[in-house]
Amino acid sequence: MQRRGWMMFAAPAAALFVAFWLLPMVRLAATGFAVRDGASAYWTVVTHAQYWRSLFNTAALSLAATLATLVVALPVGRFLAAHARFPGRGLLVGLLMFPLAFPGVVVGFLIILLAGRQGVASTVSRWLTGEPLVFAYGMGGLFLGYLYFSLPRTIDMLSAAATQLDRAMLEAAATLGASGWRRFADIELPALRPALGAAGAMCFATSMGAFGTVFTLGTQIDVLPVTIYNEFTNYANIPVAAALSIVLGVITWAILYLAQSLYGERAGAAA
Repeated sequence: MQRRGWMMFAAPAAALFVAFWLLPMVRLAATGFAVRDGASAYWTVVTHAQYWRSLFNTAALSLAATLATLVVALPVGRFLAAHARFPGRGLLVGLLMFPLAFPGVVVGFLIILLAGRQGVASTVSRWLTGEPLVFAYGMGGLFLGYLYFSLPRTIDMLSAAATQLDRAMLEAAATLGASGWRRFADIELPALRPALGAAGAMCFATSMGAFGTVFTLGTQIDVLPVTIYNEFTNYANIPVAAALSIVLGVITWAILYLAQSLYGERAGAAA
């Protein structure tokens, strides 16, 4: 009876998994094996420098945005965990989480308003130096966009992990004469490492696959989501677009799997 009840719940879930994930993924992977110009799309992706350049740009930018996000989010998360109550805390947390309400296209638009041709940075720099400062449409603008939408989730994860720290250990270390830096390096940082690893993997995976912000800013950007879009839409090169999608998915999955293997249980416990 218990087995029959289990099957009643498992069968619909299995059907959804097969219909909406497994079959489309198998078809996408198989499309990449289609032969065009005498070679499969996977071979084309491997042997053409333009795709390697696009992949390198995507990975390097995602890694830089991830590291910057962790550097900014860690002190903020520690501060929110250490100060559970102070006037305006709710407003501050609300403002920090506000970017979660915006899709990638809106984030891109905000970056254009900040650093576009008619943006705030351009207006101020033109007034100060006579030359406009425009960086919204290149890697600098995309970096800010990634940072903008990665910070709220990362701050939330690190703040939750920092709340679970054993304050008695910190107080004991302070009593023994340990400086604030030693307490952070020897006690807090090791305890927060699982949450940092999980948050970093999430930031990296999100940045690797982000499209809305890239599409809004991407006039001077060569990253993999835009390359896939161009191959599929502008060049009708569906096999190469499928092969690039599989490559992007495998890399992102590998990063998430590695983070889950290294930090999964400990990060979950910390949160």
